[in-house]
Amino acid sequence: MPRRKPGTLVPLETEILEMALSMLRSGQATFHGFGLAQTMREQSGSRSLTAHGTLYKALSRLEEFGLLTSRWEDAAAVDGRPRRRLYELTSQGAYAAERAVADKAAGRPPRLASKPA
Repeated sequence: MPRRKPGTLVPLETEILEMALSMLRSGQATFHGFGLAQTMREQSGSRSLTAHGTLYKALSRLEEFGLLTSRWEDAAAVDGRPRRRLYELTSQGAYAAERAVADKAAGRPPRLASKPA
């Protein structure tokens, strides 16, 4: 993974935000990590995703930045399998995703963007 410059996002984080924004716009507000990984591979042939540990570390960083929130899945929905963590894009995360798309189109490195006051 490339070394992070202050105030920027690494490619995997940008890809996660863009995918989460796409899912939100298609009516899927929450997602779990494994499903996100599958979608990323299917839709974009993700090259940034080398292992699920890489994904979960990136999800954790995005949550620390305030771009995602997470909660444990409702116990009633478990159906005999382990509980999953559900992630959701915050409004700041949606703004950062839109900004990352614009930065990429302009050839700039994606930045951690705060909503203007």
